[in-house]
Amino acid sequence: MESQEKKQEPRIEKSVTKVKLGQEQSDFAYWQTQTYQARLDALEQIRLEYHHWRYGAEPRLQRVYTIVKLK
Repeated sequence: MESQEKKQEPRIEKSVTKVKLGQEQSDFAYWQTQTYQARLDALEQIRLEYHHWRYGAEPRLQRVYTIVKLK
C-alpha cells in the first residue's frame, strides 16, 4: 500500500485595517507589494476554495478515451 502525503494548504494571514471611506488603497496596489510567490499562493488558495464551493470537490483531470480499430 502506498503511503499518502497530506498536502498542507497555504494559509493567508488575516489582518484588518480601518481607513476612512475614499482613502482606501486599491487591491491592485496591495498585491503589487506582495512577492510573486505570495501572489501565486493566494491565487491557488482562491482557486481551491472556488472549486470546493462550486463543485464540492477537488478538481481532477478528465479521462480521455480513444477507440482504436485494429486490423
